[in-house]
Amino acid sequence: MTYTETETKEEQLVVFQLDGQTYGVDIARVYEIIRMESITTVPKAPKFVEGVIKLRGSIIPIIDLRKRFNLSPAESTANSRIIIVEMGGTIVGMIVDAVSEVLSVSRSNIEPPPAVVSGLDSAYLRGIALWQERLVILLDLEKILAEKEQQQLKKADGLVADKSA
Repeated sequence: MTYTETETKEEQLVVFQLDGQTYGVDIARVYEIIRMESITTVPKAPKFVEGVIKLRGSIIPIIDLRKRFNLSPAESTANSRIIIVEMGGTIVGMIVDAVSEVLSVSRSNIEPPPAVVSGLDSAYLRGIALWQERLVILLDLEKILAEKEQQQLKKADGLVADKSA
């Protein structure tokens, strides 16, 4: 890849809302976006797991990003969505307030998270994109869940795996 190709390369992002903030994830990691549906709770599931849904014959664990980011809880609305993504080698659904759009953002408009953003929550951030005078917080899907939590998620998925057969 030449310098010119790298400089002009764009990233496509699925942009969504969560507690009044705008977030984005790499579209290549998004399998699909679905409307909210009934979520079945799973006994002994980790606290960050809302439950599971059955989607095209597969059982998908669902996490609520509001809970994950320690934000205030909110009721589902007509705009609430579940974004199905690959996270830590597992297909997972993330509950968000609304999905707004798909954006193409030049990599030159993506900055690393500011140094003043520190603490555990900053580990989730991949960067901040500037797009038409808006800031979009980019999430690193590999870091939303710690390795121990990813293992717990796989165990929760395993609790219901036999039922999907």
